[in-house]
Amino acid sequence: MLWIPGPTEVRPEILAELARPTIGHRTPGMAELHERIDPPLNNAFGLGAGTTSQVAVHSTTGTGMMEASLRGAGERILSVVNGAFSKRFMQVAESLGKEVHVLEVAWGMGVLPEDLAAALENEGPFDAVTLVANETSTGVRTPLGPIGEVMRQHEDTHLLVDVVSYIAGMPVDFDTNGLDFAFAGVQKAFALPPGIAVFCASERYLERARSVSDRGFFLDPVRTLEGHINRKTPVTPAIPHYNALARQLEDIDAGVTLPEGERDKKGADAWRARFEKHERMRERTLSWASGHGLEPFPGEGFRSATVSCVSAGDLDIAGFVAGLKERGFEISNGYGDLKGRTFRIGHMGDHMESDLEVLLAAADSVISELSERAPA
Repeated sequence: MLWIPGPTEVRPEILAELARPTIGHRTPGMAELHERIDPPLNNAFGLGAGTTSQVAVHSTTGTGMMEASLRGAGERILSVVNGAFSKRFMQVAESLGKEVHVLEVAWGMGVLPEDLAAALENEGPFDAVTLVANETSTGVRTPLGPIGEVMRQHEDTHLLVDVVSYIAGMPVDFDTNGLDFAFAGVQKAFALPPGIAVFCASERYLERARSVSDRGFFLDPVRTLEGHINRKTPVTPAIPHYNALARQLEDIDAGVTLPEGERDKKGADAWRARFEKHERMRERTLSWASGHGLEPFPGEGFRSATVSCVSAGDLDIAGFVAGLKERGFEISNGYGDLKGRTFRIGHMGDHMESDLEVLLAAADSVISELSERAPA
């Protein structure tokens, strides 16, 4: 069973959706798929009634949407870098020839609002800020509310946010938090196979993006979003993945993926209960780690509800990961420079707390075994 930080374990019911007979992408059946997707996808992004922000789907990856978001932005970019994927966001901006300024933040920490405010004030003006809300490489979540408050003081600067391992596990609240463009692949807390991405754009982002020349074709955010709205995707979409996305969104919205006692919750209440489940799984994982003398890598206040990154101390991580795999569970070693120093557990998606207990019991067994093998 997959407990890595993505791709995540996928329910058999969702896998079955991928095997449906294909349909034409210019047929009423494809338009119906869009109609099924949009209402619960609005809930995933936390959009309320009367919103002017728009959701859409694209047959690309999260990294593809990084590029798409920047293709609709201006030239001066402030990139917050506090991990491997925020560094990638910065590198994508550089590859597009943007003028990129970097706000470095220690790995294990989220950007502090006052540091972001200082960078915007002292080095700006900027056309956009790039931010990874949940660093899968470090298990760091940056609270979006305080960031949004800072951005409201810089109305001409758009906030572009990677929510890849954030959305469907924690509340995005797109409008409330002042986001302008947010995107994600679906292979993390959505618990879907990789292959498509979802995104949301504000009206003001789209207004500026339409004035930007040379946005390309396949990754043009305006072309993609307008195609979604008009039910005429610019290119043939990954139709089987749309089937899976529609089913999963409907199931989440209907409370199907919640613990048994909460399955009467619907709509926004069901999404809220899903977020609370992820928070409980984080607390249980960190409590388990503490019981073994292990500490979370992220600082207090920045700990993800979907990915726990744990400092290993004297634990043999390679042996720990291998021992769990022998028992049928896959977790991840640390990422990049953190390999051999941390391990990561992706407690997200459709995993239940009862499943987590089975994983942690197996982890106890592996640690005990490793301790017995260790030289005296």
